[in-house]
Amino acid sequence: MNIQQTIAGSKKIVIKFGSNSLAKDDGTINLTFLNTIAQECAMLIAQGKQIIVVSSGAQIAGLSSINGWAHKKDMLYRQALASIGQVELMSRWREAFKAQNLHVAQLLFVKEDFEDYHHTLNMRNTLFTLVDEGVVPIINENDSVSFEENSIGDNDNLSALTAMLWNADLLILFSDIDGVYTDNPKTNPQAKLIESVQDIDALLKDITIGNTNRFGTGGIRTKIEAAQKVTKAGIPLLLANSRHEHPLTSLANGRERGTLFEANENSAFSMVTQN
Repeated sequence: MNIQQTIAGSKKIVIKFGSNSLAKDDGTINLTFLNTIAQECAMLIAQGKQIIVVSSGAQIAGLSSINGWAHKKDMLYRQALASIGQVELMSRWREAFKAQNLHVAQLLFVKEDFEDYHHTLNMRNTLFTLVDEGVVPIINENDSVSFEENSIGDNDNLSALTAMLWNADLLILFSDIDGVYTDNPKTNPQAKLIESVQDIDALLKDITIGNTNRFGTGGIRTKIEAAQKVTKAGIPLLLANSRHEHPLTSLANGRERGTLFEANENSAFSMVTQN
């Protein structure tokens, strides 16, 4: 199936927005973008779809609130900044979805939550209850308490774990490029977009992986890691550009391109039963 068909055939969709998608050039939160996404999610929900949002941006939101901390790189300040920013971030998401007559809920996870059976079961039950009641869960890693040993590390993999936990039909990762290219399109104008991936191992032999973007903790490598996880679980992953006008509806209508990692149709994965 192509991108348009995949979105049309998916009821349960996890959508991840990285820091680069949420930030303006000055590093503050892009409120216009949040409002656009809330409006587009509301349109999908009106069509009978269920949406979970995985949102980065806590530290960006913190810097938007306390400019004087921008130079502080110590881990304690980073964690404190995340705790301040998470409040601001959720406030902005709440305002955006409230304008669409939708409620939001906040869930903050760390790695060990996905490794403990009881945590996983409770997380899954909470997600199902929220979406069944028309509430949009907004998920982020709990950066204010996480440390290296229990950190997921990036929201690409967090969104993959969330999609598997919820048994989603589709995971969409939004970035600042249209998808996976044969090389970095920002430095190589000859790089070509790869629109469909069936064999990730073969893909890794054919492409050049660059570094992380300006604001985020991930890069193309973490997005491919996420694709490896979910496609093995039978969930397709779509990597697309959040910088296009109306990014969600443009994909759903076939106006924009991306990279679709096709699912393993033979998978019968269940995170809860395997813990």
